[in-house]
Formats: sequence, C-alpha cells, structure tokens
Amino acid sequence: MARIQDEHARLFLEPNYAVVATLRPDGSPQQTAVWIDWDGEHVVFNITETRRKFDFLREDPRASVLVFDGDERYRWISVSGRVVELTTEGAEEHIHRLSHKYRGRDYTLRPGEQRVIARLAPERTTAYGFE
Repeated sequence: MARIQDEHARLFLEPNYAVVATLRPDGSPQQTAVWIDWDGEHVVFNITETRRKFDFLREDPRASVLVFDGDERYRWISVSGRVVELTTEGAEEHIHRLSHKYRGRDYTLRPGEQRVIARLAPERTTAYGFE
C-alpha cells in the first residue's frame, strides 16, 4: 500500500472536489465528481446503492481518485488502488459530515436512499505542485 504524505492528505480533508474513476464491465472508465475524505489510511467517498458506480465497484474494485487544491488548481494528487470496503454502516452520518464540510448544512436524503461509504486503499500516488 502506498503512503500518502500529510501535506497531500490535506487535499482530501479540505473542501476540495475530486473525480472518482471506476471501470465499467467492458473496461471503459466511468468518472464522477464527488465529495472526498481521508481516514488516515484510505481515501473515502460516499455513494448510493442505486448508482452505477456502486455496481461497478462491486464487480471490479479498481478505482482512481484525482483531487485538486481549490486554492491552487495546479496542485493536485491522484491516487489509484482498490476499494477495499463498501459499507452502509455509518454512511448516513458520513454524508452529513461531508455536506457540512462542503455546504455548511445536513445532506438532504431522498426517501429510501441508502448511502454507502467506499474506502480506497492507495496503491499508487502521483502528486503535482507541492514543494
């Protein structure tokens, strides 16, 4: 597992937007902008069970995440690896925490919406714009 330096991990902890890429069954990439987080070991994002991304990750856990520094667009980190966990445990609380980080308020859940936390274990990282 690749280690992410603290100055790089900061990009996941601040309200910067990220792009998550997963693989469709035919091998082509599928990308989505997401809110992002870091638990000290994994890149963490929150999805729903009804999105194709959830199905793609269950079929093939390989994924990558690219996050830009909102204050300096030429500073970014890309992390690729495998999603080692998809869990509903704590997912609703997590999406509310992310919503507070990005929008300053609770997330508006749709009726019956089941949130899922995805944890990506870093295998390869590339960072740009750091000294």
